[in-house]
Amino acid sequence: MKQMEAKQRTQTIRDAILLAITVIITTILLAAFPDKREAVTTTSWDFFVEMIWILPAVMVLMGLFAVWVSKETVRKYLGKTSGIKGILLSILLGAAPTGPLYVAFPMAAGLMRKGARLSNIVVFLSAWACIKLPQEMVELQFFGPKFMALRLALTIVLVAIMGIFMERVIEQSDKK
Repeated sequence: MKQMEAKQRTQTIRDAILLAITVIITTILLAAFPDKREAVTTTSWDFFVEMIWILPAVMVLMGLFAVWVSKETVRKYLGKTSGIKGILLSILLGAAPTGPLYVAFPMAAGLMRKGARLSNIVVFLSAWACIKLPQEMVELQFFGPKFMALRLALTIVLVAIMGIFMERVIEQSDKK
């Protein structure tokens, strides 16, 4: 328990340091470029308001996910032995919802805590960023079925390769 508290304290200190560095850099840049102050303030406020609206819903969903989806289920479908089925499920899970990418990060962290394979997490996040069902329909309308199908197929293949590659690289670096 003490080890967990120490780790949490370290993470809190790290977060505070990163926030302080960000504030300092922002202050320096705004001092150097005072004409950008209004744009930075407006954009920051808009982003803050967006976060206030979206994050409570994300937290509720994360709480439901934590309670309703067991570790065994995640390990079975997205864990080390999930293989190609895990990759395909990760693509579907990433492509189905709409919303900004930052919503996917807490979900990915929850999946990792429950035993999802790293490659499946990378595939999930990449699919969230690159493959959206409404986006595919717009693509179909403007670029036609050939373009949409080719881009979708290449995205799926490359996202899967990237996930597997990243998992192997990180495992190799962890061994060293």
